[in-house]
Amino acid sequence: HNLALLTNGFVSAWAITNEFGQVTVPGGLSNVVAVAAGGRHSLALKRDGTVAAWGNNSYGQTNIPLGLSNVIAICAGSNHSVALKGDDKVVAWGLNTSGQSSVPTDLTDFVAVAAGGAHSLGLKSDGTVIVWGYNGSRQTNVPAGLTGVTAIASGERYSLALKGDGNIVSWGESPVPAGVTGV
Repeated sequence: HNLALLTNGFVSAWAITNEFGQVTVPGGLSNVVAVAAGGRHSLALKRDGTVAAWGNNSYGQTNIPLGLSNVIAICAGSNHSVALKGDDKVVAWGLNTSGQSSVPTDLTDFVAVAAGGAHSLGLKSDGTVIVWGYNGSRQTNVPAGLTGVTAIASGERYSLALKGDGNIVSWGESPVPAGVTGV
């Protein structure tokens, strides 16, 4: 399914099928500043730092933790959800069979988050990456010496890091095509 954040702070959603309600945007949802599409669920970050969720909730991925506020970024995996708070801490919920929702407790100072199929990533302010969760394709094996990262992303079984020099580093099941530089 697909989500679009409209310039007026509302959300548009569409898919071939709406079997799980993932494209049925809650009535009255407004003042949205970011959206994230998971496997069969959707998330919206509101201007006030709260999160709205809808769609498939088989694993609690739309059960927003009580009191979650001061959120500045969101992402959604196949069956889990992740939020970055303004205090540089990460909160995750939903399916946790591979530890994808078990944020390492001793870590803070995150500036970005990403969620893959059953793994999660956090970018720290020092340009390093922390990954946790399912590792069947080595998607949590951060390459040794990876530093200078400015952005992260992930897919079902891979992880990506954008370095300050414009190069992409990939690990897991999706190598970066030759010649892709200057990103």
